[in-house]
Amino acid sequence: MTSQTDRPNILFLFTDQQRPDWFEMNPEIPVRTPHLKALSERGVWLTRALTPSPVCAPARSCVASGREYDRCRVWSNDTDFPPGQATYQQRLRDEAGYHVMGAGKFHTGNNQRGKPPDFDFGADGRRQLDQWGFSDGIFNAGKNQATILMQRNEGVPQDTYMSFLHHRGLAETHIDDYRRRNEEDVWIATFPTALPDDAYFDNWITSNGLEVLDRAPANRPWYLEVNFQNPHHPWDITESMHQLYRDPDVDFPPPLHSNLEVSAADHQEVRRNFAAMVEHLDQCLGRFVERLEERGELDNTLIVFSSDHGEMLGDYSQWQKLSPLQASVGVPLMIAGPGVATRGACAAPATILDLHATFLEVAGLEAGDEVDSRSMCQFLAGEKERHREVVLSGLSAWRLVFDGRYKLVRGYDPSKRRGGNDWEPMHVPAGEAARLQQERDPILYDIEGDERENIAAQHPEIAERLAQHFGQI
Repeated sequence: MTSQTDRPNILFLFTDQQRPDWFEMNPEIPVRTPHLKALSERGVWLTRALTPSPVCAPARSCVASGREYDRCRVWSNDTDFPPGQATYQQRLRDEAGYHVMGAGKFHTGNNQRGKPPDFDFGADGRRQLDQWGFSDGIFNAGKNQATILMQRNEGVPQDTYMSFLHHRGLAETHIDDYRRRNEEDVWIATFPTALPDDAYFDNWITSNGLEVLDRAPANRPWYLEVNFQNPHHPWDITESMHQLYRDPDVDFPPPLHSNLEVSAADHQEVRRNFAAMVEHLDQCLGRFVERLEERGELDNTLIVFSSDHGEMLGDYSQWQKLSPLQASVGVPLMIAGPGVATRGACAAPATILDLHATFLEVAGLEAGDEVDSRSMCQFLAGEKERHREVVLSGLSAWRLVFDGRYKLVRGYDPSKRRGGNDWEPMHVPAGEAARLQQERDPILYDIEGDERENIAAQHPEIAERLAQHFGQI
């Protein structure tokens, strides 16, 4: 095995519900992300990366286990992580000797519960750290779950963030804010929160991540996973963030092909809030880069920035995720550091599932044949132009195969996915899913065109080529 000191550290920044296209490197989107631009220029930005499943717990569980959606078997946010599947965090700690740390929302399987044992990591954020493979950490419940859990437990905080706000006298302020957003229409509620900047979720998570990093021992390589809450809805941002794209107002491209009953002005307001969240996440990345420079560890740290799934943001008459459309299944993926050749933007197909095997190889371990994840190390080093021919994703009854431009989808009915809350059940039993995949017409999308158009009849050879890969799921 490689020695304890010649392997790089790993910093994994994992956001929640972030589109793959909202960066200043995209000239169509006037959002400011200077730190992400610098990261992408120092390494590689995989512009067409996908999630293995476009919803929180399944996506995160697939990455942790290294298994595709059907083999991971975390079907939805209320599915427990199956026993016996080793996570890469456990292997990094127990086999590679890494000091494994975490902060933020660790939503691997159903650990965001609304009934006993409530939030698996407890009010101090440390319960079950050892079980999940962490040496140190401060975990909190999800953005919405944190308020729900406290309300369901007679006003007693169940997670770290609400405990923090309760101590500051701000818990009820936060709960009332979320209650108002849901009452008024959560998809277009864009007013600022009354929370001060230092109590805002992702500022607090960043501070926790820096705190556990400062506790890392100097004689061992470390892994730090920071799970942010944004840019997930509701669109709650602080007063200072609210002004980032207002006064004067910044205008963003309107939603694609949307017939939602939302005014053009409201769509712009939502997009200004979303942009403020993205810029703020960029600032959080900047804080970690600055701390690595102070510690003298920047050159020896692999930095990965990604998200669990995307956000439709009104495109194609949809909010949030859950569909096979690109703004839902597409995710940002930027990687820089030791072993990464400078490449900038790269449109090759990629999947965040492969972070599992990549992290293990960086640490000197093999992923093994029992997982579906494949290490990207050779690709990142510039030894291969393309890591995979196709990547996969799935949820509910639908499954897809994507080659970087064309996407073949089976089992999807676009009429079942509308607005923010209308979708088919996340978990469709295998037999029912197979039946729907046979009964519903396959859809071939060209992501460089209009994702309302099924071009399978015009390009049967592409559909047939992609269909051969469904057996891999």
